[in-house]
Amino acid sequence: MPGGFGDTLDRGDDDTTLRVLAVDDSAANRQVLKVFLVRLGFEVMLAENGAEAVEKFAVNQPDIVLMDVMMPVMDGYEATRRIKAVSARRWVPVVFLSALDKEENLVAGLEAGGDDYLPKPINFTILDAKLRSVSRAVRFRRRMEENARRMQVIGDSLMDALIVIDDKGIIQNCNAATEPMFGYGLEEIVGQNVSMLMPEPHASAHDEYIRRYLATNQPHIIGVRGRKLAGRRKDGSTFPIDLSLSEVHQAEGRNFVGIIRDNTERMAAEERERSYREQLQGYYDRQEQENALAYAILQRQVERRELEDPAIHQWMLPAANFSGDVVAAARSRDGRLYAMLADATGHGLAAAISVLPTIAVFYGMAPRGMVLAEMVAELDRKVAESVPKGRFVAATLLCIDPAAREAQVWVAGMTDVLLLDPDGRVARRFASQHLPLGIGEVESGPPETVFLQAGQQFVLHSDGLVEATDERGEAFGSARLEAALAGAETGRRLEAVQSALQAHLAGSVPHDDVSVLLVDCLA
Repeated sequence: MPGGFGDTLDRGDDDTTLRVLAVDDSAANRQVLKVFLVRLGFEVMLAENGAEAVEKFAVNQPDIVLMDVMMPVMDGYEATRRIKAVSARRWVPVVFLSALDKEENLVAGLEAGGDDYLPKPINFTILDAKLRSVSRAVRFRRRMEENARRMQVIGDSLMDALIVIDDKGIIQNCNAATEPMFGYGLEEIVGQNVSMLMPEPHASAHDEYIRRYLATNQPHIIGVRGRKLAGRRKDGSTFPIDLSLSEVHQAEGRNFVGIIRDNTERMAAEERERSYREQLQGYYDRQEQENALAYAILQRQVERRELEDPAIHQWMLPAANFSGDVVAAARSRDGRLYAMLADATGHGLAAAISVLPTIAVFYGMAPRGMVLAEMVAELDRKVAESVPKGRFVAATLLCIDPAAREAQVWVAGMTDVLLLDPDGRVARRFASQHLPLGIGEVESGPPETVFLQAGQQFVLHSDGLVEATDERGEAFGSARLEAALAGAETGRRLEAVQSALQAHLAGSVPHDDVSVLLVDCLA
């Protein structure tokens, strides 16, 4: 599939093979990583602990390191610190692959010098995308470093031309570097007017420049270092130069010494560097444009007028530009109220795209009054065929029948659904009893049925709410949520949850998408 991990990496203008050092204390994990990386076109080296990784890095100089954390002999954090110390002059990205997925683990990895962090079990679609991005950065950096080296070589190896002229502009002497620079033999230059080495209009005006200086002693070029001009070769071609000109008083008269540097290669290198910068900026600009377009498309799918139903109260706080959570609600023609809260694995754009199929199915079936079990089966089928392997969607679905004064509740991989009494206290909990959508061909079982009373309210939320941690690492938790709900009037419970979460976080930012959906049961 295009862009999938079955394809090899796009190398652009660089046909060299990048080398990856994969470090993991599990032999099985190392073998899986090796097969995966070889399929992508990498040269692979393996190490079973941090000490071995440091040794192999020093000998083999890989381009990318995939690093486990918990290992015998030496852990991944220490190994990364040592690798970064020995590669200070060469950027080698280190991507942590670890089952330790708490915020403090991520921080520790970054502080050790890591460039990215991917929790286990590994989502190979995400790893594929990260490796492609890192490879582009490595190749681009390599080109920039090569260009810098080329410029350095030019500066170190090329000798500047040195030309001495008298007060009439006649060349008295020059060094050997003048020959290859201008294409003349020394015998062709000495005794000639220096204007032969200049293009127009400076060639015709040069003698007047000298006369004006001798008469007024007011310098225009003399004493100025590195003035950018143009030189003229024997074949008539011109090239960029830096000219530094100074006056020397000798017994035989006033002479002028010009030091000339050919800037052809330097300017070409600067132009290449400018082009690389423009390409990189263009890449970032295109990414921003694509993200903006994707965001607009997703918002049109997610923001439906059906959510304006007076029985629906919802709030979403994305952890990134794109949310992997979605809230949906709709009424059937016979008056039943359907509601859904879905949470795709991961964060950002990939998660947001993964959850889109659930929206299409929900809004296609709910207005027709479909049986909840049939809707679940169709959702499971659609997610399984639409999202990549390894990704799935947790979801909670409700169907409230006001005429029968009952509701059906189906929870798959989500946090407990709460049914509140009119006073805000929990009357019943509905725990997850089903596998998330997209696992594939699994018997889901029927939803739970509950009889309703006037004034009751359902509370649905993603795990990002109760797992949101403050600066001390303490989670918001279910107790704080239920306390906020119990202490608020029916119409202000959503606001109470928001306020309680903000007070708990005290400025911290949740690491996962937060979604809350309150559904009034009966009028």
